[in-house]
Amino acid sequence: MDENLSAMSHQKREGDFNDADTVVKKSKICALSIEAVDKTEQIVDTSLAENNQPVLSEGQKIDNREPKVSKEGVGDNQLGKQNGPLEDKVSCDPDCSLSVVSESFCKIEADAAEDKGSRHTMEDAWVVLSDASLEFPGNLRCAHFAIYDGHGGRLAAEYAQNHLHKNVLSAGLPRELMDVKSAKKAILDGFRRTDESLLQESSAGGWQDGATAVCVWVLGQTVFIANIGDAKAVVARSLTADTLQNHSDGASPLKAIVLTREHKAIYPQERARIQKAGGSVSNGRLQGRLEVSRAFGDRQFKKVGVIATPDIHSFDITEREHFIILGCDGLWGVFGPSDAVDFVHKLLKEGLPVTTVSRRLVREAIRERRCKDNCTAIIIVFRHK
Repeated sequence: MDENLSAMSHQKREGDFNDADTVVKKSKICALSIEAVDKTEQIVDTSLAENNQPVLSEGQKIDNREPKVSKEGVGDNQLGKQNGPLEDKVSCDPDCSLSVVSESFCKIEADAAEDKGSRHTMEDAWVVLSDASLEFPGNLRCAHFAIYDGHGGRLAAEYAQNHLHKNVLSAGLPRELMDVKSAKKAILDGFRRTDESLLQESSAGGWQDGATAVCVWVLGQTVFIANIGDAKAVVARSLTADTLQNHSDGASPLKAIVLTREHKAIYPQERARIQKAGGSVSNGRLQGRLEVSRAFGDRQFKKVGVIATPDIHSFDITEREHFIILGCDGLWGVFGPSDAVDFVHKLLKEGLPVTTVSRRLVREAIRERRCKDNCTAIIIVFRHK
């Protein structure tokens, strides 16, 4: 057991940076059109700024990979992609796209990029699905985007990559009429089911990997964000619908709003929960080893406070929302939220496609800002008409 814990001591912490070989793979773009509404809504509760966690917090990482479609998780008629060398995956058509809507709408374009940094291996996994209805068709359009940041290996990240979304759908994600309460319950149940089955598989297989997660579901015009651990989602939001047109001086009129809450053992609320479960926090880490307090897997830490219960938030897309950046802690370790929004906004204003923007964001993090960790990012752009 001591050997196992020792092997996990690098989880979400310092890594072996001897391998300077970096890889950035080209990813593919998928687009989804959805209806937009003209109502605004506060995106993040002020309760997110609790303890030592401001709503706009700094620091995490990203990664970029070759888009794949899982035979298990995505039907032949579904447009999407995943990264990772799984045996049950095939490459998606590089020209895949979906743009179907007849009335007023905003089109969603999304793409992912990754780089393993100075690590010997890439332990992140990601999903970009423009049509994420799978075998659950309905009137509500459904898109799904996620980053899973593995630690101690990539088995937990790959497991969540292949099972979470399907579990959320089967748990009752609304497909006909929007019901925010039902959607959040389905996401919560999907996380629980995924972790339970992952723990069973890891026990049978003798592995103890873990993975944090940041996930987005777009249902109709409503966006749902769920996260565990230190992966982060940031939305770029203007003060008014016409703010961008009124700024011609080059300054970014967009505000970066963090949509997620970090789960680390050092934070008072998480520390109290860990101690109540019988665990301890030393040197800012659970049992002195694990920095994050919520994750999929991490079987050896589940009895001492690690849980896979996500924070879930939602908002309706209006003309004020312009894009979302999803990133693992490697990205946010070298980019602040406002910094990342300004960087992406500048490239989008130049007319660059989302594929190029996502790759440049990751390249900037690795090559210019010296991110040493795995780095993965997904950029989700709302093209308003």
